[in-house]
Amino acid sequence: MELNKIEGAIEALLFAMGESVELSTLAKTIGHDIETTRKIVRNMMLKYQAEDRGIKIIELENAYQMCTKEEYYDYLVKMALQPKKAVLSDVMLETLSIIAYKQPVTKLEIEKIRGVKCDHAIAKLMEYGLVQEVGRLDAPGRPILLGTTEEFLRNFDVQGLDALPEIDPVQMEDFKAEAEEEIQLQLNL
Repeated sequence: MELNKIEGAIEALLFAMGESVELSTLAKTIGHDIETTRKIVRNMMLKYQAEDRGIKIIELENAYQMCTKEEYYDYLVKMALQPKKAVLSDVMLETLSIIAYKQPVTKLEIEKIRGVKCDHAIAKLMEYGLVQEVGRLDAPGRPILLGTTEEFLRNFDVQGLDALPEIDPVQMEDFKAEAEEEIQLQLNL
């Protein structure tokens, strides 16, 4: 294998692993002996140092890791401090609407309505600050009760829960019919 390909393979391995990789593992993976691999990696380290690149390879007790050069840390900090825009998937919106209209509600009740697990959606909604634990149900296991937050009201421009849009009764009947059809299909399988 030519040197450029070997360096590319090492670069890909170090980047993909994200943590240090033992020299012996690198050597075995690229099909070379340890000393040859060490020379190739050290040559790559010199190349990265000489060029205006944002990354470098460091050596850690017979292992190598790709990381950011110190002079670019300010850029990383700037990016980390930028507000992240929360994108709500259809699953999260559906889960959030159930919580908003049924609160306080347990995860089990949400799953019963949706027909599928919703752990991930609830965790993300909590991470985004749209949903919170509002108490515990006085029942066996004391399940967590979920409700919306002030952040939910702010993001959806709603003054209070009583200001949530009314659900059209005709549309509600359509939803019920669709749900019953789905259940029937599942039972027939």
